[in-house]
Amino acid sequence: MFDISVSYQKHALKFHFEAGTSRGVLTEKNSYFIQIKNKKNPLQVGLGEAGPLRGLSPEFEEEGLAGFEKYIKSANWELFPESLDEIPLFVKELPLGYPSYKFAIEMAVFDYIIGKNGQYFDNDFSQGNQSIPINGLIWMGKPDFMEDQIEEKIAQGYTCLKLKIGAIDFEQELAILKNIRGQFSKEQLTIRVDANGAFKTEEAAHKLEKLAKLDIHSIEQPIAAGLWNAMADLCKENILPIALDEELIGLESEYQQNQLLDKIPAQYLILKPSLLGGFSASHDWIQAAESREMDWWITSALESNIGLQAIAQFTADYSPNLPQGLGTGSLYTNNFASGLSIQKGNLHFNPNFNRINPFHENHV
Repeated sequence: MFDISVSYQKHALKFHFEAGTSRGVLTEKNSYFIQIKNKKNPLQVGLGEAGPLRGLSPEFEEEGLAGFEKYIKSANWELFPESLDEIPLFVKELPLGYPSYKFAIEMAVFDYIIGKNGQYFDNDFSQGNQSIPINGLIWMGKPDFMEDQIEEKIAQGYTCLKLKIGAIDFEQELAILKNIRGQFSKEQLTIRVDANGAFKTEEAAHKLEKLAKLDIHSIEQPIAAGLWNAMADLCKENILPIALDEELIGLESEYQQNQLLDKIPAQYLILKPSLLGGFSASHDWIQAAESREMDWWITSALESNIGLQAIAQFTADYSPNLPQGLGTGSLYTNNFASGLSIQKGNLHFNPNFNRINPFHENHV
């Protein structure tokens, strides 16, 4: 092994509230952290985070930390990169089928090599000179709970909201959306919705027609992933711009990616680095999308502030104009303090903030 030590641990993140999705209600989510440390210089540390999600992540299993440990040990640490240019080759050699674990290792390697304890990418955002526009996320729940979230986000200065739909009665969700649109035009407020695949194939077009009347910007994953023919037909009907999300998960080869994007003419891709296999994998999706004139945005996937910080810095490398989905740092009661802050719907980073390292020694 290269002159480094590798350690790992679990951290259970606890939600401030019951976070509703079409796949159920979340109150807690486990993250698994890897730490790479220079044996000769203990101050040189790299942190990475894996946050596999039940029902989404291919590697999600009951083994938990044991599964993460097994993956770490399967990596060829003899190939540990000495420069940023060597990272893609190292990552390419990591086993497929474990995207969040792969992301955690890649993230830790970036952190270690750059050597600035939390500066994963060198750009205007990571230097504290530029912000990233983000959408305000509205979680599913009873109508009054969703309306309270909406009022709060608008008061905080967000000009783009994303509502998760598909868990409660659709007519109730429409009523909430009509109420928002009655107060704010599409020029004043952009509204995105995310169905997480909740619509039945036979009812999707009808529901999209109702949403389109409310000047909705786009809908993420209206029907379940894997129904390529039905999704392609829905996109071709051009009722409402469609963004592919869960559809991308598990497609790790260039051939699979091209198959999907050639089959389904979606307007947008939703890129979650920790569910796609990391930064290099997300970059490949971006190139594939842009070659087809598809737009995209990046979202976090319920990581702690440690993972969110890295994803935000990666996102900033592309100087995005569309609001990104990076506003999940305030979800947890026991998150790690970071240099991230949100001001008027924009994510900012303070590079002078001393990052919290969650580690206890537990060497592999």
